[in-house]
Amino acid sequence: MRAFTGVGLILVWTSSLQGQAGDTLGRDTAAYRLPELTAVATRAPARILDVPLAVTVIGRRELEGANGLRADAALRAVPGVLAQSRSGGVDVRITIRGFGARGAGDRSNAGTTRGIRILQDGFPETEPDGRTALDLVDLAAVEGVEVVRSNASASWGNAAGGVVSFSTVPAFERPFLGAVQQAGGFGLFREAVRGGWTVGAGRLWLAAVRTDFAGWREQSESERSLVSAGALAPLGGRTLLRVHAAAADNAFGIPGPLTRAALEADPEAANPVYRERRERRHNRVGRLGAALEHRAGEGVWLSASAFVNPKRLLRSERGTFRRFERVHLGGSLGARWEHALGAGARGTLQAGVDEAWQDGPARFWSLTPEGERGSELRTDKNEGANNFGVFAQEVLSLGERLDLTLGARWDAIAYSVRDRLNPRLDDRRTFARLSPKVGVVWRLSPERSVYAALGGGVEAPAGNETDPASTFGQDTVTAINPLLEPIRSTTWEAGFKELGARPTGFVRALRYDLALYWTEVRDEIVPYRGGRFYFSAGRVRRRGAELGLQVRTAPGVELEAALTGADHRYTAYVVDSVHYGRPGRLADYGGNRVVGVPASWGSGALRWAPAAPGGPELELGVQRVGGYWADDANTVRVPGYTLWSAGAALRALRLGRGASARASVRVENLGNERYVASAFLNPDVVDGEPVAFEPGLPRQVVVSVGVGWGR
Repeated sequence: MRAFTGVGLILVWTSSLQGQAGDTLGRDTAAYRLPELTAVATRAPARILDVPLAVTVIGRRELEGANGLRADAALRAVPGVLAQSRSGGVDVRITIRGFGARGAGDRSNAGTTRGIRILQDGFPETEPDGRTALDLVDLAAVEGVEVVRSNASASWGNAAGGVVSFSTVPAFERPFLGAVQQAGGFGLFREAVRGGWTVGAGRLWLAAVRTDFAGWREQSESERSLVSAGALAPLGGRTLLRVHAAAADNAFGIPGPLTRAALEADPEAANPVYRERRERRHNRVGRLGAALEHRAGEGVWLSASAFVNPKRLLRSERGTFRRFERVHLGGSLGARWEHALGAGARGTLQAGVDEAWQDGPARFWSLTPEGERGSELRTDKNEGANNFGVFAQEVLSLGERLDLTLGARWDAIAYSVRDRLNPRLDDRRTFARLSPKVGVVWRLSPERSVYAALGGGVEAPAGNETDPASTFGQDTVTAINPLLEPIRSTTWEAGFKELGARPTGFVRALRYDLALYWTEVRDEIVPYRGGRFYFSAGRVRRRGAELGLQVRTAPGVELEAALTGADHRYTAYVVDSVHYGRPGRLADYGGNRVVGVPASWGSGALRWAPAAPGGPELELGVQRVGGYWADDANTVRVPGYTLWSAGAALRALRLGRGASARASVRVENLGNERYVASAFLNPDVVDGEPVAFEPGLPRQVVVSVGVGWGR
């Protein structure tokens, strides 16, 4: 059932809904992914040119160019990021520089990301054990996305792969109201409404979105309803209060992986076992959070935040019906002091503490032939996790050109299991780690800088990775996997950034972001048997180069590209192959490529967008993902693919009395190519064939119409 209008055209935001000051590069910088400021990279406002990290910012305009359903479409133009939709709907996995790739498999909880810190409005979407589901994230309610592609553990803790931060806070000076309707192939219907109001010096805003998707593959249907709201209010002249609330009801089917023969014969079919069990998820989640920022004195700022995030998760998974009831809550305290050091030098000292805790019952029942809850209670336990971190960072500005950053963070991540059916399995374990960071920035000019950084990273195993599964009756079943250690990494990085805007001449802007990295990883966590269990796999070396490029010319032509080259290999990895029926045998995978990461991928787009109000906008895009290995032995190959897309829009048609309209049409997979969108890693082998491949969507046409008033 669709909630709002029920009509069959969909919503992508009109220009009047897009809000952030200026939408195209000739009038401002929001249309490009390198705006002046970042608020996430160092947990304080700073120019992107001044931070020794690789940062990409996506504006509202890029988000409206996505098909409105999937976050992977919005992130595909970020170098170093590989975002994959496993079933063409809301089931998205995000990988940054190879971190998070292991979140593919039977125990990946379908639709979760690992090793990457994901925030919305400053509150963690990531759970204390490092897993993230995007139930509360919808592009129709998002104003912008900030992606820190560098090792971010020194600031954010359990985030060796970086940070993705979504913001729902709109920029507006007067009330606005808008609605968008969207319709697309394979039963895509989406309705959204959004509004904002001023109350004295304060601001209120609200967004409501409903999405229905019948899916292309069998058992890939999804439906989601989401409501988010916020308020911003100054308290006196020194304090600012933000309050955010969100709730979502998200249900989707899991079609599962196919063998290569099944992929070629009938890619629309679901995996037979998944179909028989009606594998699916139904997540109901909410969050209420508040943040306070206070200027305590000259150059001194204090901050505090708190949130509560209740969840009820229902699943048909691996032959059981599962219900999780969890409460995720926490907060942070921070302080920032800007101070002079003499002789033209100055410093900014920042310190803080983060706390996040999650606990609640998990109950598993037998599964009926119809895929519903059976009468046999098989598991009754509480799964708890706690993440406590303390961080400090000093940025020394030595003159007008040189900045030096020194920082460190200490994290303690604890797991607990309390089993009511078998108390002998009760267990608790804590991982603790210090993550240092040093970085230097040299400003070549007001528009250019180079940087270098060295930092340590930590990534604790996720909860369902610490919970081992019996394999062939040979594993010792314990509540917390004794074979897992946290992933420890050391990253060297260097880069060059330019944010050049030219008011005259044929080329109005030339902006690029080049980054080179080398990461040494110890105790890499690898999924086995399609993700049924995990273990630490020795050492990995990750090397890569990333280029983000944006060019705009005077006639309104825009060119952008994001290119990534990666060489990720196991450097020390010997595994007991008992799980493949050869007791006593060892396999040495040293030198093999890491699973789930292509050697190269990239995207590009060519746009024509004349400056005339209400004028047309045309776009031609391409995405290339190279082939990669799905198993550590490097014998199961996932083929690469190239997808073309095209779009056309009429922007901001003025209707009078402050009202405007927008219409667009977009075609994804223009050539209707067959391709594998995602793959299970180290998959199950049935009758000699790996069950690994998840096919991507064929050609899809999406039509959008929106109207708005104000802004």
